[in-house]
Amino acid sequence: MSHPFTEELQAGLAAVRAAAAICQTVQSTITPDVLDKKDNSPVTIADFASQAAICHAISQAFPADPIIAEEDSFALHQPENQQFLADIQKLIQRDNPTASPQTICEWIDRGGAKNYSPRFWTLDPIDGTKGFLRRDQYAVSLALIIDGEIQLGILGCPNLGSVSSGGHSLFYAVRGHGAYSMTLEPDSQARHIHATPKSDPALARFCESFESAHTSHSESSIVADRLGITAPPLRMDSQAKYATVATGDADVYLRLPSKTGYFEKIWDHAGGVIIVQEAGGRVTDLMGNPLDFSLGSELRKNRGVIVTNGHLHDAVLTTVQSVFAGKSE
Repeated sequence: MSHPFTEELQAGLAAVRAAAAICQTVQSTITPDVLDKKDNSPVTIADFASQAAICHAISQAFPADPIIAEEDSFALHQPENQQFLADIQKLIQRDNPTASPQTICEWIDRGGAKNYSPRFWTLDPIDGTKGFLRRDQYAVSLALIIDGEIQLGILGCPNLGSVSSGGHSLFYAVRGHGAYSMTLEPDSQARHIHATPKSDPALARFCESFESAHTSHSESSIVADRLGITAPPLRMDSQAKYATVATGDADVYLRLPSKTGYFEKIWDHAGGVIIVQEAGGRVTDLMGNPLDFSLGSELRKNRGVIVTNGHLHDAVLTTVQSVFAGKSE
């Protein structure tokens, strides 16, 4: 299919495939060491190696483009983490045999942009690290944002194998050109994906974050009860939830505020948002506003995220608002 971002899509797909291969290698053959970040969330050698690989690939193809990514190399410079860095180097050298520790850190830090630019990429090298550590769901998420609008989104979900996508684990969308799924193999044929046409909330299946710290499970349960949803929630880590809505394996994804003052990070949503939208779904915050990707690394103008197949959105939005009515901001 011809579209304005053919080069960006091909570079992005190749980069995400390479990163997914790194993640699969670690998950299948290694019990990864874990560093704890300042927010106590875990980070593994696969997170760093995935970011290094993707940032390097995007920088080679589009050297002027800033990248806002989740990780940085600060911890890797500490003496106690040199073996950690050496393990990352082994992963990277499979595709880049001459990469030195210093070079790898530079590639990781290529994702260190913080502020909004008219054109930039945003990357989560492993969205759902806790799921990755459980050998469950995780995603490699990459998106291109131009003038505040997501133009291209890619999700690599190696463990998902969506039923509706024919077992595919790679998803992508370009604005105005639909959403597609593929396998992680380079010669895979793309398949058009669509959200479901369900309009009766009682027949809907919803998904939410596996971690209760990421969404309020209690409010999600109340919303489901009020909508008449009887199917149990599908709980999984990462933006794989966006993929399940885009392929029709779920109809609603709720990420409801669980703590005051927290702002969602753009890399946790950008790749998945456009894939759902191009599959016919809809994404807003709790007030019904579109997510604003023009404010740097955080969605500072939005509260919560509601993702649906589109047909159910108004009913879900009204119900969520009634549940949160009167709650403090």
